[in-house]
Amino acid sequence: MDPFLLLFFGIIIVVGGIIGLKLHPFLALVLAAFVVATLTPASYVEQFGIAKGLTAGDALALSKKNVGERIATEFGNTCGKIGILIAMAAIIGKCLLESGAAERIIRSILSLTGMEKAPIAFLVSSFFVGIPVFFDTVIFLMMPLVKSMAMRLGKNYLLLVLCIMAGAAMANSLVPPAPGPLFLIAEMQIPIGLMMMGGITVGLFTISSGYLFAVWLNKKWPVNLRDSVDAKIEEIKTISERKESDLPGLGISLLPILIPLICICADTVLSLKLKSIDLNTSTEFFKFLVMIIKFLGNKNTAIVLGAIAALLVLSAQKKQNLAEFIQSALLSAGGIILITAAGGAFGGMLQQTGISARIATATSDYQMALIPLAFLISAVIRTAQGSATVALITASGILSGLALHGGLTFNPLYLGLAIGCGSKLVPWMNDSGFWIICKLSNLTEKEALKTITPMFAVMGFTGLIIIMLGAKLFPLI
Repeated sequence: MDPFLLLFFGIIIVVGGIIGLKLHPFLALVLAAFVVATLTPASYVEQFGIAKGLTAGDALALSKKNVGERIATEFGNTCGKIGILIAMAAIIGKCLLESGAAERIIRSILSLTGMEKAPIAFLVSSFFVGIPVFFDTVIFLMMPLVKSMAMRLGKNYLLLVLCIMAGAAMANSLVPPAPGPLFLIAEMQIPIGLMMMGGITVGLFTISSGYLFAVWLNKKWPVNLRDSVDAKIEEIKTISERKESDLPGLGISLLPILIPLICICADTVLSLKLKSIDLNTSTEFFKFLVMIIKFLGNKNTAIVLGAIAALLVLSAQKKQNLAEFIQSALLSAGGIILITAAGGAFGGMLQQTGISARIATATSDYQMALIPLAFLISAVIRTAQGSATVALITASGILSGLALHGGLTFNPLYLGLAIGCGSKLVPWMNDSGFWIICKLSNLTEKEALKTITPMFAVMGFTGLIIIMLGAKLFPLI
């Protein structure tokens, strides 16, 4: 069966099940994963395994695995990537809200920017924080601040949510050392400094267009702040009315956010430096320092440290048993983990159909300008299988030959940036990040599809236009 037909069946089951039949997202995603996996021929799975670098024997063994086992493996892989992050981030968010730390940060931001410029402050800060930190981590850390800010403003909740997503998403696909751009520059031999400058430049244009579109969406379909298990509106309102003297200090309030950010950033910088350093000839102290930074800089370790800091801040403010606060946070996190992992399993089953390779074959002889072609390939792969990082990796693999030996009249940087912008189209239910955003923000699936999805498309196409103009006016060769 053709991979595109399998994709079509998956879309019908997920979108139709959630929006049409009102199925719980977890059930719809798991059902779609089972249907796609069952209909995928074993030969497709074997070819996928070989393309992923497995030996012929391991690829054959993968193709012979039971459908349920393959789905469970992808489900578990996604849980392994995001399970601890989501649980600890839920604790951080609950503690920031309950302790008044989020309120303290919000009041400090408002004192600098004023009420009207608060969304722009969120947009820019999430973009630059999103350069060294994973997209989902930025969302986890910023969402409690968004809820407190929305309560303080009394409006613009959707705008604030869209601002942090726009900033973090574009940084994650355009600016190293995010994983996708790092692979891309290695594959296409683009200097990291050039990619960083180009990515930041294009990123600032794209998030500007995303902001303007978000302002329009916020006016057209305003969304009110809603109750959730870990963030009741009445509780947030009560905290927002506290006296200054009842709130923790700004430095203490920032610790749960700054600790994971600093640890992850230190590890990122160190990883880049180690490429030009021989550890065997280094001093014992330097080796010990590297070991410590590597340990603390792991994203799971870093966010656990952030959660511990958040619990300490909360315990200093509330002299009572913290178990009930942690329990409500973990109840919320559990549902998010299940839905996100199910989305990962569905995306994994789509990948095993070999749809990325099928797209590569279909576009190999497509006579079209290379920059729009790079954008198109990346966008189709992202839409088909759900992962922006996979889209970046796959598209750069397809186009690296052209970048290196195609006699381009412009720097390959522009192809890389086009791939990054294309990977923003189109987030929907096969993307685990889509579910993280929905569940943390309490947007319904329908609301997310009519706001998040078109905003990402606007930013992606804005980037394409800027890149084409740049390649024409500043070819850099």
